[in-house]
Amino acid sequence: MSHIFSTTIEPTIQQLIEQFGKIDYQEHLIEAWVFGDKVHRQMAEATLLKRGVKAKLRSAYKPLLHFFIEDIDLVANQISRIEVHYPLHPEASEKRFLLETYPLSALLGNAQVYYIANTQATDFYNVILRSESGIQTQYKVFAPNKLHLDLIKQSHLSPTGWLKVTNPAGKVTQNERLLTDYEILFNQGMSAIAKHSWKETEPYFEELNIHVTLPWKDQPLPYKHEVLSLSEALHEDFYFSIQEWFKVKAGHNPNDRKGQPGQIVPEIHYVDEGSLSITIEDRCYQTQHSQGQQTLTFANSPLSMSQVQTELETISGVQFNTKTVTGRIINACYHQGADFPVMISGGQHANETTGVIGTLRAAQILQQKQNSHFTISPLENPDGYALHQRLISDNPHHMHHAARYTALGDDLEYRSTEPFYEKDIRYQARAISQADLHINLHGYPSHEWTRPLSGYVPRGFDMWTIPKGFFLILRHSKEEKWSQYAEDFIHLVTQELTKIPGVMAFNKEQIELYQLHAGEADFRIINGFPCLISHGKPEDIPIQLITEYPDETLYGKHFITGHNIQTATVLAAYEAHQALSARLTP
Repeated sequence: MSHIFSTTIEPTIQQLIEQFGKIDYQEHLIEAWVFGDKVHRQMAEATLLKRGVKAKLRSAYKPLLHFFIEDIDLVANQISRIEVHYPLHPEASEKRFLLETYPLSALLGNAQVYYIANTQATDFYNVILRSESGIQTQYKVFAPNKLHLDLIKQSHLSPTGWLKVTNPAGKVTQNERLLTDYEILFNQGMSAIAKHSWKETEPYFEELNIHVTLPWKDQPLPYKHEVLSLSEALHEDFYFSIQEWFKVKAGHNPNDRKGQPGQIVPEIHYVDEGSLSITIEDRCYQTQHSQGQQTLTFANSPLSMSQVQTELETISGVQFNTKTVTGRIINACYHQGADFPVMISGGQHANETTGVIGTLRAAQILQQKQNSHFTISPLENPDGYALHQRLISDNPHHMHHAARYTALGDDLEYRSTEPFYEKDIRYQARAISQADLHINLHGYPSHEWTRPLSGYVPRGFDMWTIPKGFFLILRHSKEEKWSQYAEDFIHLVTQELTKIPGVMAFNKEQIELYQLHAGEADFRIINGFPCLISHGKPEDIPIQLITEYPDETLYGKHFITGHNIQTATVLAAYEAHQALSARLTP
């Protein structure tokens, strides 16, 4: 282990109290936009008021949503219609400020809400409320942002702090950007990593640990699994920003998934203390192995690593395996039969956990079917999965995308040079089975995914920022026979999935909310399921079905629903492949 950087930072809110809680500012109005929870902001307002200073501290993160949560009582005012005129900025996506309103539409009860782009505004929302009696009120909601370059010279428009001071005579004496504690901590952490002396070639480290403490609690929202979490957002921003910096250092594109810097681990903790802190260390890999047992069919949380192996051993057939860079074993099984063979896998992205259970449940059912023919590798990325188990022990309700990729830091799907490590399990599975179909179970966030310090919308993942139902991706060979197969296949599979109780209503609700806050969808709706069909790489298997269930951070009955649907999809895809392959066979 080697120390790279550490510091503590006094909270901006405390600095504001010290700066303005003086006799010189009595009868002034202090308005500040900061990163901080409602409890700390309101505490500061009360403290300043006792000193004769009026203050209003607003959230710099998702300001419009906080405005409705904290300042507007829709029920008491009998609001029936809402217009949100959102800004457009030339340096940001047209959807940027619309996305920041999410999930407002789901929080407004029976009030009708309309989102209208305002080409005349770049930094504020105009909100028009109309009551049932016809009374109309209008508000201007400031959304402070800064235009800046990150360490790889990419331009972003990012939320930032702001300070406005009005004297007793009504004159504005200060109206300027406020550099906040949250931004300082992130900037100093990134700067320390960029300035550190790294070796010349990948991987640059085993584990790069970024340990942060923040004084703000998460705030659950009264809709599904949505939550306001500065801790989670900072994890996401650190993880992907560091990934991007090391990719560019190694000569890759920032969005390339082949870079192998090592395992980047931001651990962001809530601590009830008076400061923010960060410590960055270069560590050795951790090789812990989680234990525990659940009833597979009713598992209400991610399986332990030991249970994944135990369940796999119930599948009859030939075992095969490979190793990761840390030495962990990836186990798989070939169950031979007379049917057309299929590859089934889960856990490529290890924080997407319903697919791991879906593969095992489906394989246990399929092996009871006469002539069934398949390979199963339920946990392709055990290093990432072990990290996920470690991270959720502190906060199970964060997405923890640091566990998404392998311990080398790449996406195993895109690994193209030896040693192949995890990806070798797929090469073995295809060689053993000669399968033409790969059913690859995945997931994505069940609540909003943001990077507030790097342009808000996660770069390269714009499509996955908010949930949109059970999504299916189908990649196929360019050959004409596989193009037609793909269309027939996706229709057969989705038609079968419509029989699952509740799934159609689930998709409809999420797609409608997605379209309100992200604009029109650029995917197809087939039998009520959002789908994306495209060509695979020339070297890929002819047909690959990728499932995307919004499972990250799910537990309990919602988690069970997730792996029920994953299981059903494997079975539906298997049967569709048997029917269609029989037609293709001379």
